[in-house]
Amino acid sequence: MTVAREELLIAAIADLIAAPHPHPVRHAAVGAASPIPAHAVMLARHRGHDVRLSLLQQRVGNPFTEGARELFDLAGQGRIDLFFLGGVQIDGQANINLIGTGTPAGSSARLPGNFGSAFMAFTVPRVILFREEHSPRVLVPTVDYVSAPGVSPPGVFRRGSPQALVTGRCVFTFDAARARFALASLHPGETRERVREATGFDYDEPDAVPETRGPSESDRAALAGPIRAALEDTYPQFCARVFGARAA
Repeated sequence: MTVAREELLIAAIADLIAAPHPHPVRHAAVGAASPIPAHAVMLARHRGHDVRLSLLQQRVGNPFTEGARELFDLAGQGRIDLFFLGGVQIDGQANINLIGTGTPAGSSARLPGNFGSAFMAFTVPRVILFREEHSPRVLVPTVDYVSAPGVSPPGVFRRGSPQALVTGRCVFTFDAARARFALASLHPGETRERVREATGFDYDEPDAVPETRGPSESDRAALAGPIRAALEDTYPQFCARVFGARAA
């Protein structure tokens, strides 16, 4: 049976959550419009990883009765281990831009803005960058505006840094000490050449690049069954599109 691209991305992020890291993921927070990261956290839990999921600004699974203020309090206290960030632009140093494009920033295209991205980038130990579109328009040499920096100068407090960047074409891991991405895996059907051509920043590339590991049959059954049941109220259109209509 054909694996949907969304299922592949969910499985790839679940693998990153369980990957060895100095900061274990016990509590992950996911934004209001992030169905793929939310399903990935739930899949990691299905696989046996002891992780709590908080869905922000949603009716189901949202423990934050005071909204973002409570989220930021928990992050500042070190009680959120993983957050997901994206951007209209992402560059090779893992800087993200949520303001807009052009000079000055936002003159060509304007976005809603930073909200708490910079705060979360500094206070949460693990950040996974996620953007399905993989093109030179998104993955740029230098962002037009830094909404949240990938790395900071010595002496600047931050608990961690981006762990990886997951796109619709591949997975990059990020080395904060070198402020540089490395190609970790290629999604099925992608090639080194196509990824290189579609990426505006330079990155490291090992001699052998594996294919991104897809979901197992157990993973897919969980995604279409109990995980869908847990998240369908929050992401009804996503669940219907990826997993099909519910049986009558």
